[in-house]
Amino acid sequence: MSSPATSAPAWEQYRALLAAYAHARVNYDYEQVHEYSSATGWRIDHYVADLPAEAPGPPAEAGSFAAAQVVMRRYAFPPPDLITGYFDPGQPLDKRIMVLRAHFLVFNFYFGVRVVDVVDAAAQASPAGPERVWGYGYRTLEGHFEKGQINFSVHKNLATGAVQFRIQAMSQPGHIRNPFYWLGFKLLGRMLQRRFGHQSLARMRRLVAEALAHPAAPAQTKPGAGS
Repeated sequence: MSSPATSAPAWEQYRALLAAYAHARVNYDYEQVHEYSSATGWRIDHYVADLPAEAPGPPAEAGSFAAAQVVMRRYAFPPPDLITGYFDPGQPLDKRIMVLRAHFLVFNFYFGVRVVDVVDAAAQASPAGPERVWGYGYRTLEGHFEKGQINFSVHKNLATGAVQFRIQAMSQPGHIRNPFYWLGFKLLGRMLQRRFGHQSLARMRRLVAEALAHPAAPAQTKPGAGS
């Protein structure tokens, strides 16, 4: 048996799935996103968490904005007992495919998503003043139990130093062939979505606080898998 020091990275066991999802199609018409709203059957969610503030001006090299970026790049903020993401850490973020392992009831399910909308803005306008913004989103691929997109971003107000982590999502149930899974997801899916949102915020706050407390070893997570 290989020792932990020599064992292969966790993402490599999903190499075949990652390759297959690289050719999968998005499972909804994302070009019509401007028409998606609660009135047309889509769930629209917004979650926000305040992170430790910094001094006004650009983000500090070892501040909460930078720490949040590390956590986000590694997709380490989702609750691991609900969602874990696996990806090739050598792949550029804007070309990343991820396999999501979702824990549902007593089962594990594997879904593919494609990263989109990478944003890196030095001074983006907002009602509260110019913000430094960094983030990305992903779209669901064929076979996913849901359809839609979710975006994650970290914002720093350049005037006040306030830092926030934000999640914005739009979703709709996908096609689930198995009637047992369909019923389970119908009964519990919305609860799991909200749990994902709230626990992701709490985990981000914790991981950023740990990174700030131990700057020599920020965001103790394995590349290629949230932990």
